[in-house]
Amino acid sequence: MARAKKRITRVTTKTGDRGTTSLADGSRVAKTHPRMHAIGAVDELNSYLGLLLTELHESSALTEPCRQIQQELFDIGANLATLGATPCPDPQWVETEVARLNEQLPALTEFVIPGGTRAAALAHVCRATCRRAERCLWELEEDAAGAARYANRLSDLFFVMARTCNADSGDEPQWRGSQGERGSQGERGSQGEPADIGE
Repeated sequence: MARAKKRITRVTTKTGDRGTTSLADGSRVAKTHPRMHAIGAVDELNSYLGLLLTELHESSALTEPCRQIQQELFDIGANLATLGATPCPDPQWVETEVARLNEQLPALTEFVIPGGTRAAALAHVCRATCRRAERCLWELEEDAAGAARYANRLSDLFFVMARTCNADSGDEPQWRGSQGERGSQGERGSQGEPADIGE
């Protein structure tokens, strides 16, 4: 149920016209501050995730996890804006969801190229944007370590979501291999497995 409290009364305030913005405690920082880069990257990720949701059917197994992620990305934004006073979401469920989805996918035999269905392509955009958000978070060092760890798990989830979308369509674009590797197994081993994408 929506809260009765009004969070926004005016959209245009003009208080940022000199290149600064306020945090939750009222302190002002430059809009180019690393904290604002991190908040902006998380907001951008949430926007792309909203776009991904428009491509998912209500009955899709990915719909509810995506909606939960959107809520938790707001939690991360609050954590950053309050300098850690608002807790970060626990990434354990994200890790569990990665394992659950991955169990249902065929084994990887080559690196995946972003594309396939529109939903899969958008999931890859979310994955890449999430990685950038994670880099911004690590620039804040220990101050945002919890949020950075969550983002690290989340990018893995977007990867398996993309693969899930393409598995449903039977179309998963894969890398052809470098010119030096074509026609030989190189260092990939007898089965040609790529390195694990997660870190």
